[in-house]
Amino acid sequence: MFLERKIYPELKKHLKSRQITVITGMRRTGKTTLLNQLLEDIPSKNKLYLDLERVDNRALFNQKNYDNILKELASKGLSMSDRMYLAIDEIQMFPAIASILKYLYDTFDVKFIVTGSSSYYLKNLFSESLAGRKKIFEIYPLDFGEYLVFHKVFYLKAEKWQEKKANPIEHERVRSYYENYVEFGGFPEVVLADTEEEKKDLLRDIISSYLNIDIKFLADFRNEQNIYNLLKMLAGRVGTKLDYSKLARLSNLSRPTVVSYLDLFEKTYLIQRVPIYTKSFDREIVKAQKIYFCDNGLAGILADLNGGSKFENAIFNQLRQQGKLQYYSLKNGREIDFVLDEKVGLEVKETPIETDKKKLENLARTAGLKKYRLIGRQIVPNFFDYIWGGEIR
Repeated sequence: MFLERKIYPELKKHLKSRQITVITGMRRTGKTTLLNQLLEDIPSKNKLYLDLERVDNRALFNQKNYDNILKELASKGLSMSDRMYLAIDEIQMFPAIASILKYLYDTFDVKFIVTGSSSYYLKNLFSESLAGRKKIFEIYPLDFGEYLVFHKVFYLKAEKWQEKKANPIEHERVRSYYENYVEFGGFPEVVLADTEEEKKDLLRDIISSYLNIDIKFLADFRNEQNIYNLLKMLAGRVGTKLDYSKLARLSNLSRPTVVSYLDLFEKTYLIQRVPIYTKSFDREIVKAQKIYFCDNGLAGILADLNGGSKFENAIFNQLRQQGKLQYYSLKNGREIDFVLDEKVGLEVKETPIETDKKKLENLARTAGLKKYRLIGRQIVPNFFDYIWGGEIR
């Protein structure tokens, strides 16, 4: 049974576009499932699926004469007399694919739907050769709304979640699901796994695949253990400001190497750095960025995080697709965890209280933010003027 992701209607709509549909994201976020469903929803029979992890499919494209590629596609059932739909999975496995897609796109009536596991690879590969010919759709682990869909739990999409107050009834109804989401994240197969041990095994396998396939494919690193240690250190610093010099010293890597690896981790969807909220561009460059992992389960496998860090990282993942994220900080160390779209200050507290609201109000005023809200993990007796985390869907 196909469990629809929020992005699916947009992907399906793009099938009508002449442009190449490019689906990218971290390994095992569900790209192949989306690709196969799109292919199934195409009414035409003139369609074909090819997985480039298979050697024979890579060999099909590994020909200097592109007309021979057409003959191979025809032998697999595609007719050039009608519009062709060609779905290609894992295109990062064949670096020369861009020029072939460009030739076929420019010469024939063909709609391409392709997937790839690396933002870094795809964006560099396609930046010039397919300029104007493609649209990139980025796929992330499930958000909490999608998590509920995968567990067949009914929910109303909170269109105005920023205005909500904590609701003890809704909290009790889906609290166990939300706690599981905070603990194990949103990779589809992890979400659907039955036991905690199975979820942990899958997460270990995902991080191993990321290191041994994606990173090795994209970068020339000599010491895998150093990279793994760096990842563990980053996971242990979720929600904190990055100190590249300290990371370099502790990981036994040079500072430029640490910076380049963090760039790579971010471009391959493992981490995201959040900049300072400021009206001064110079200050934004100088001030340290904060780091978050793009899945709670992976961060938890790499480091023994406390409850507050796990919750803040989960909220980051829930907010990430809601708009632009920054954080606000004063010299005395006082901070607002997130600033959404330069308009709303959001402070994350496991157990929010009235005093937290007053502190946030004062900080928001200093930052020039008219809107501000607390986000809480627990329901607090006699205080409900905050957003319960599970309502951000």
